[in-house]
Amino acid sequence: MKKFNFGAGPSILPQEVIKATAEACLEFDNMGLSLMEISHRTKNFQAVIDEAIALVKELLKVPEGYSVLFLGGGASTQFCYVPFNLLEKKAAYLNTGVWARKAVKEAKLFGEVVEVASGAAANYTYIPKNYQIPADADYFHITTNNTIYGTELHEDIDSPVPVVADMSSDIFSRVIDVKKYGLIYGGAQKNLSMAGVTFVIVRDDLLGKVSRPLPTMIDYRTHISKGSMFNTPPVVPIFTCLQTLRWIKSQGGVPAMEKLAKERAELLYNEIDRNPFFRGTVTHKEDRSFMNICFVMADDKKELEDEFREFATARGMHGIKGHRDVGGFRASTYNAMPIEGVKALVETMQEFERLHS
Repeated sequence: MKKFNFGAGPSILPQEVIKATAEACLEFDNMGLSLMEISHRTKNFQAVIDEAIALVKELLKVPEGYSVLFLGGGASTQFCYVPFNLLEKKAAYLNTGVWARKAVKEAKLFGEVVEVASGAAANYTYIPKNYQIPADADYFHITTNNTIYGTELHEDIDSPVPVVADMSSDIFSRVIDVKKYGLIYGGAQKNLSMAGVTFVIVRDDLLGKVSRPLPTMIDYRTHISKGSMFNTPPVVPIFTCLQTLRWIKSQGGVPAMEKLAKERAELLYNEIDRNPFFRGTVTHKEDRSFMNICFVMADDKKELEDEFREFATARGMHGIKGHRDVGGFRASTYNAMPIEGVKALVETMQEFERLHS
């Protein structure tokens, strides 16, 4: 039986990416050595990181004046990096979920934080709108996709101040205008690589403006000056990242990824809206995520929740259990999810409906 990985992260990767990484871990670049045991200072690995950076810039059309970094520590560490490097007096944050809230908490250690809007009162079932971004803020922070609650910002924001975006779970899934962002960051373990590497795209002229002394490892300029090689980078996840970037390019680039993301989401949301056994959790349909599709049993079918989860799992639907803050189910349809996987889940939902009708 074929399995489809709907896990929220670490998550599905293209099969050719997994195979290439596995082979490199046995022997890398005809060196007679494993990728896991070579020095990151070798010209062989330097070629990997150089190509990975070049592909990020190519696929996202990153303009001049921006640097691309591959760091350790996960996106959660960037909650600290960002204000350490950019917050001098005041920062603005949009609170759209758990990860945005955690970013706010860290930023408050460094200066004044204005929460321009929050969806907390409605358990983050929508993206707040019609808020005011303070023109005197050092930056405005957003989380573009909220994995737990299934909401997503589908368009770039016009802002009077630099926008900082946590794009951990939707990077490379839609076309973005990088010029509208001062800094983009995210954990790679959803649309880009295995767990262990964090990507950062930062506008160089924003750095070096804060008055506080910066620890060497927390200063973005340290890593820019050494091409992400100031200390040993996460070698294997960066190699996997390179393979994924090559795969995205071979599939038609980010526009092709966006087209497929919309097709997968439309297919599954249509079934959720049609099927009387289920309902979506996001209250504003325009805010529905294309990456993390959250749904629960209909109010009069709650007692069937565990049964459906077991039913779907037995048919190869892996990782569809919803986050505890929302409950129900979550189908993560990242770039590597084939349309066949979503069709299989839809057929499973229809089969369950027939079984109980």
